[in-house]
Amino acid sequence: MRSKISVYNTSSAMLLQIVNMVINLILPRIIVLEYGSAANGLVNSIRQFVQYIGVVEGGLALAAVYALYKPLACNDQEKINGILAGANRLYNYSGLIFSGLVLVGAFVYPVFIKKEGISPLAMGMLVLIIGAQGSLEFFSIGKYKALFTADQRSYVISLINAAAAALNAVIIVILVRMHFDIVLVWLFSLTSFIIRMLAYVVYARTRYKNLDFGAKPDFKALDKRWDSLILQILGAVTVGTPLLIITFMCGLEESSVYTVYNMVFASVLAILSTFNNGLSAIFGDMLVRNEKDTFQKAYKQYEYLYYGLLGWAYACAAILIMPFIRVYTKDMTDVNYIRPEIGLLFVLSGLLYNAKTPQGMLVISAGLYKETKYQTLAQAIINIVVSVALAPSLGIAGVLIGSVVSNLYRTIDLVIFIPRVLTKLPIMMTVKRLVRMSVLLAISIFPPLYFLNIMDRTPGGYLGWLLWAIPAGMWCLLVFALGNVIMEKNTARDILLRMRGVFRGRGATRA
Repeated sequence: MRSKISVYNTSSAMLLQIVNMVINLILPRIIVLEYGSAANGLVNSIRQFVQYIGVVEGGLALAAVYALYKPLACNDQEKINGILAGANRLYNYSGLIFSGLVLVGAFVYPVFIKKEGISPLAMGMLVLIIGAQGSLEFFSIGKYKALFTADQRSYVISLINAAAAALNAVIIVILVRMHFDIVLVWLFSLTSFIIRMLAYVVYARTRYKNLDFGAKPDFKALDKRWDSLILQILGAVTVGTPLLIITFMCGLEESSVYTVYNMVFASVLAILSTFNNGLSAIFGDMLVRNEKDTFQKAYKQYEYLYYGLLGWAYACAAILIMPFIRVYTKDMTDVNYIRPEIGLLFVLSGLLYNAKTPQGMLVISAGLYKETKYQTLAQAIINIVVSVALAPSLGIAGVLIGSVVSNLYRTIDLVIFIPRVLTKLPIMMTVKRLVRMSVLLAISIFPPLYFLNIMDRTPGGYLGWLLWAIPAGMWCLLVFALGNVIMEKNTARDILLRMRGVFRGRGATRA
């Protein structure tokens, strides 16, 4: 059954990520062409600012999901209602704090960022409007997302979010084409978030007949909320620091350059995220049931597959990033977007950031928030210190070097920590897989970059780029598939047998 649920969650997450990838390709370009690079940089930096102050929601969600694993497994409705009632109360309190911080940000943000052509009033209004989207998460959606995630129904979240994201993009594109003011564009786009909220409520009330948010709150079950909140805050600092440092130290145009490259690599991350969707809850369910052997076997197979996919994705990205940027920005002439060094640093930073994903997911599954908060703090400090030190002289490259150094530290830490504390598997198993991934990645990218000089060439439009991407992807897939199967035959065979069972309808067998 778990294997089938994983397939449902993964396929729906893939749909969501495809929708998001298409949207992320379309929106930045039309915003730059209509309003300029500075406006694109402004919108994205405000979204990052709002995400910063919204990390409380993520901390509550992690704590609620972890607390719900056991009562859902035991079908303890009274306990479920108590946890959700407590989470709902905390979400409402946090929503009030969040709304207050958004209001403060609407007044403070224009003081620190000034750009000709963008009025302080417009900046403040954009902060309020984008912040309103976050408020809906606190007051209406957060508790339902926690329930769906813990109940291994992430596919519901993915499907609702995909539909809402598509509607949001359609609204924005239409209004931009009609030359609406950028503030009005984002104001009307709130419609999609309201519809999204209603979809969550309707599904929850239909699927879970006995939900009672008025039950006696069980705050004790949410005792991990502060540790998970710290983890979320520090994680947000690590992810969000680059764009905010670039915005305040390098300017809005440079933040637009960063967001264009980041848009591409966010798509790579989205592909990888589909593979992980819902797995945290599945591993958490195994842990609360104390299924040690099942857990170890499933994790070994997951890590093997994930590192193969990770290496393939970033090998393709390293080969194809600059040809794509050349096509994507051909009409965006107010800023220089063609910077190969930025593309390669994004590849390195993204590779290191995602290398710790299997271990980081288990931190969430096992609720190891308190045990990892100091390491996460160290990562955030390294990121900020190195980025701020290098940004004045190296600009975007300096900020990305800060990300590379901090991600390298955290990857090493988690690769050592998780086997010792949780999986009890050999550390060298993961180390060998990471080394193998690095070697295969080098083998994949060397011929196209060295012999074909592909970084400096421009395809004939998107179709031309696609005709380059298909053989590049197949070449990288061949290298990684052969390399991983040859070096770890037994694991490859076990995974093949598992997948055969799923597609033949035998996936109901646990693990």
